[in-house]
Order: sequence, then C-alpha cells, then structure tokens
Amino acid sequence: MEKKIFIGKYIKAGIEFLEENLYFIWGAMDDAISWTVEAMNTFLLAIPFPLMLILVAGLSYFAKTGKEGLQKAKIKDGLGLASGTFFGLIIIYLMGYWEEAIQTTTLVLVATFIALLSGIPLGIVAAKNKTANKIIRPLLDLMQTMPAFVYLIPAIFFFSVGNTPGVIATVIFSLPPAVRLTALGIQSVPSDVVEAGYAFGATENQILFKIQLPLAMPTILAGVNQVILLSLSMVVIASMVGAKGLGAVVYQGIQQNDIAKGFESGLGIVILAIILDRITQSFGKNNA
Repeated sequence: MEKKIFIGKYIKAGIEFLEENLYFIWGAMDDAISWTVEAMNTFLLAIPFPLMLILVAGLSYFAKTGKEGLQKAKIKDGLGLASGTFFGLIIIYLMGYWEEAIQTTTLVLVATFIALLSGIPLGIVAAKNKTANKIIRPLLDLMQTMPAFVYLIPAIFFFSVGNTPGVIATVIFSLPPAVRLTALGIQSVPSDVVEAGYAFGATENQILFKIQLPLAMPTILAGVNQVILLSLSMVVIASMVGAKGLGAVVYQGIQQNDIAKGFESGLGIVILAIILDRITQSFGKNNA
C-alpha cells in the first residue's frame, strides 16, 4: 500500500530543528545529568558495604514502623522488612554486582527526582485547571502507550550515548504516574474540607500547601512508588544507549547468550525493585 501520510517526516524535522537551535540547552542538560550521576555513584560507592547495609536496613525499619516504632506489632513488621532488605543486599554483594547495583540505584534515583520535580507541579496544574487537564491527559496517554524503545531515538540524537539519554528516556516513561496520582490525590480531597479552609480566610496557596497536599500525600506517595518501579523497568532498555548498571549486565548476557550472567543480574534488579517498592509503600501507608 502506498504511503500517504508522512507524520514521521515532520517529527524528524522538528527534532532536527530543536537539536540545531537549542544545542546549548541539551549540552547543559547532558553536563548536569552526567555530573550528578557520576557524583552520586562516587559518593555511594565510597560508603563501605557494611555501613551501607546498616543504613538501608535501618531505613527499611523506619519506613515500616514510622512513629509507632516501639509497638510490638510494628517492631515485628519493621524487623521483617529490615531483615529482607539485609539479606537481599548481601545476595547482590556476594554475586559480585554491588557496583552495578549502585549504578542502577543512582540512575533510578536521578530519573525519579527529575520525574517528580516535573510531574508533581504538572499534577497540581491538572487538578486545578480543567483546560490544562484536557491538554495534559492526552499527552500522558501518548507517553504511557508509546513503546519505550521509541524514546531512545531522540534521546540519542540530543545526547549521544551514555547515562544521560538513559535517564531522559526513563523520565519520559515514568513521568505519567506522578502527574496522574498527584492530580487524583488533590481532586479526591473532600470539598467540605476545602470550603472550611476558605471560610476561615485561607488563601489559595494555604489551601494547597496546608490542606490539599497533606491530605493527598498517600496518593502522591503511591505515585512515587510507581515512578520508581517504572524507572527500574527501564534500566535494561536504557543500557542499550550506554547507561551503566545491572541493566548493562543483562544486556551483555543477552548478547553473549550467557544464561548465568543474565539471570544473576536480572535477580539483582528484582531484589532492588522489591526493596524500593516495600520501602516506598511503607512510607505511603504511614502517611495515610
């Protein structure tokens, strides 16, 4: 069948125009993201493994117990999560993939931070403005349904290969839950509570920061959880454009047909995903 619509040609022209005229922005973004990732990797790898083990296990315990850490039931739950985290990290270390696990964690944390920095304000705008919501929702649908590999093409075009295109592609892929759940959380705040705030003379900013956002926090934290998990699901795809970490080891295993390497590095990603999922879920429940 003869091709009659050339959408891709116009998309390509637009990307080339952006690359040629905004090259200084892409260069600054590349420098900033590369420096941040490398600095975090250096910092985290400088922490001795036993100390990191204690810190992460302690974070797991605190996330599970919260302010009620001295209650017997909470202590049991906290110790369960902390011990699971403890042994999970030891497995990664003994498999010889600790450095790669830190690189993956850094990639996920940087991508999550950027996604939340963009997604939460967009979610607030979408919740407050119906016109903005009608514009943002189709864009989020496009971002969620577009195959993740497609994001790598413009990312490589703007940033060549390395950690930066991997981070950018991960941000685009993981951004929608942050926007959607932030908007949902704010819209779910009971209207009578908001009206009471107005009745007592609260301003729009006071309503947002002292009523809506605190009440929406459990839903927003659920969005944070989803952003982290979606970021982790992108690490193997991001490795195809030069991103370091466990995803790169999985990719090497695929290329070399090395079942052991692929399974072990994949298991490391699963362990990291479970640990990060349980910690963020626990923080969300304690803020409910």
